[in-house]
Amino acid sequence: MFIPPVVRYMLTATFLFTLMNVFVKMVPNIPAVEVIFFRSLVSLVMSIVALRQQKVNPWGNNKKVLGLRGATGAVALILYFYTLQKIPLASAVTIQYMSPIFTTILGIFIVKERVFPVQWLFFAIAFSGIIFIEGFDTRISPLLLGLGMTSALFSGLAYNWIRRLNTTEHPLVIVLYFPLVTLPIASVYCLFNWVQPQGIEWLYLIMVGVLTQFAQYFMTKSYQSDELNKVASIKYLGIFFALGFGYLVFNESYSLYVYLGMALVLLGVLLNLWFKFRFVNRKRT
Repeated sequence: MFIPPVVRYMLTATFLFTLMNVFVKMVPNIPAVEVIFFRSLVSLVMSIVALRQQKVNPWGNNKKVLGLRGATGAVALILYFYTLQKIPLASAVTIQYMSPIFTTILGIFIVKERVFPVQWLFFAIAFSGIIFIEGFDTRISPLLLGLGMTSALFSGLAYNWIRRLNTTEHPLVIVLYFPLVTLPIASVYCLFNWVQPQGIEWLYLIMVGVLTQFAQYFMTKSYQSDELNKVASIKYLGIFFALGFGYLVFNESYSLYVYLGMALVLLGVLLNLWFKFRFVNRKRT
């Protein structure tokens, strides 16, 4: 059975990101910024090697937007890693899935995207799911929920900058700018707040960097594809990966109401994607 390349990119990225999340949760005693230090260091080395092999100019063309992508991505990932370490895996992933909603809303200002009235109903459905998750899971405090939502907001910003770059930059260049921006910030933090990894934690930290590097590359390839509207919903299979890993690795379980909240978030996000690709994109063509 033939699977189109863009489908393989999205499936691969989704699974790799889920594995990365698992390794982040396996080092709960290491500060999130320190985890990102290792992730950025590995990503920087791998990006430079790959760019040299493919003989691609590492600095890109639109340095301002590339820098903004790196900065917003850095804030998003720091907050996301922190929430991953503090709340159940599937809950952290579900809250992060609000990023497409923020991508659409912020797209009004960044890429001049129009939002139709019915889309606000879909946004409300997704936000109601977040209320269910926080309200019925005592493991998620309002502060942690707020940090998770802020992470999703900055992810939405980062995705909009990627959309601005989709015709001018090589995917590896876009990936490179994340560690270029993040590593100096994380280095200063680690200088004063270093926690020494122990034993196998070194391997976990390296795997976070390796898995994220490959996942980001494949995800960026997907976002740059003209066929993204056909496969965008595939990434939301990640919630099932997260539920499975959360149960098997961390013995996590949820109440029926929390499952309902997760379903509402996915429903709102997927309805918005369906509307955009079924009606909005069709009108443009």
